[in-house]
Amino acid sequence: MIPVDWLNALAGLLVGTIVGMTGVGGGSLMSPILILLFGVAPATAVGTDLWFAAATKTVGSIVHHRQNSADHRIVGWLCLGSIPAAVLTLVLLFEFGGHQEKSGFIVTLLGGMLIITSFATLFRRRLVHAMIDTDDEVKARRFIRFQPVLTVAAGAVLGTLVTLTSVGAGALGATLLLMLYPLRLTARKLVGTDIMHAVPLTLVGGIGYLIAGSVDLRLLGMLLIGSIPGIVIGSRLTLWLDERIIQRCLAVVLFITGIKLVTV
Repeated sequence: MIPVDWLNALAGLLVGTIVGMTGVGGGSLMSPILILLFGVAPATAVGTDLWFAAATKTVGSIVHHRQNSADHRIVGWLCLGSIPAAVLTLVLLFEFGGHQEKSGFIVTLLGGMLIITSFATLFRRRLVHAMIDTDDEVKARRFIRFQPVLTVAAGAVLGTLVTLTSVGAGALGATLLLMLYPLRLTARKLVGTDIMHAVPLTLVGGIGYLIAGSVDLRLLGMLLIGSIPGIVIGSRLTLWLDERIIQRCLAVVLFITGIKLVTV
C-alpha cells in the first residue's frame, strides 16, 4: 500500500502537469480531490488549495515567461480587478465569520459555465467570428477599445469567485480570456497569461486563509513535492504539442471539472 502522504504527492504531480499544459486544474481539480478522496474539511481544502495553486503556478509562470508565452499587459489589467476584489471578499468573510461552501448556487452555476465553455473551446474559430466581425472594422475597433475595461471587470469576478471557492483562477479565467481575446491570444499565450495572473490572486486569497488557520502545511508540502515537477513538465509540453491538441485537452479538463462541480 502506498502511504497517504505519497498519494498526496502523486495527486499533486497529476494536477501540476494538467495545470502546466492547460492552465486549468489547480482549484477545479485539487479541491474535489482533497475533499472527496482524502477527507479534508472543505475550508481547509480551500485554504490549502489556494497556497498549492500559488506555489505551483509561480513555477509555471516562470517557465511561460521564459518561453514568452504570456501577455503581461493583460495580466496587469486582470490584477487591477482581481486583487481588490479578493481583498474585499476576505474582509467580508472575516467580518461576518463566513465559511466556504463547496456546493450551492455559485459552484453549480460555475460548473454549468465550464461545461458550456468546454464546447466553446472546441469551436474556437466559430467563436471568434461570433465575437468579432473581422470584416467590420468599426465594430472590431469598438470591441478592442473596451477590452481593458472588460478585462478589469473580468478580474473582479475572478477575484471574488476564487476567494470564495478556490475555483476559477484557471478554468473560468481561461474562459473569460478566450471570450475577450479570441484573436490576440493563441492557445499557448492563453495558458501562460492565465497561469501568470493566478499567482498573485491565489497568493492574496491564501494569505487570508492562513491568517484564519485554514491551511494544512504538511498536506501542502506533499502536494508541492509532486506538483512542482509536474507543472514544469506540463509547461514544456506546450512547446511541442499542436495548438489543436492543447485546445482539446483544455476542453476535456473544463468538461470534467464542470461535471464534478455540478454533481458535488
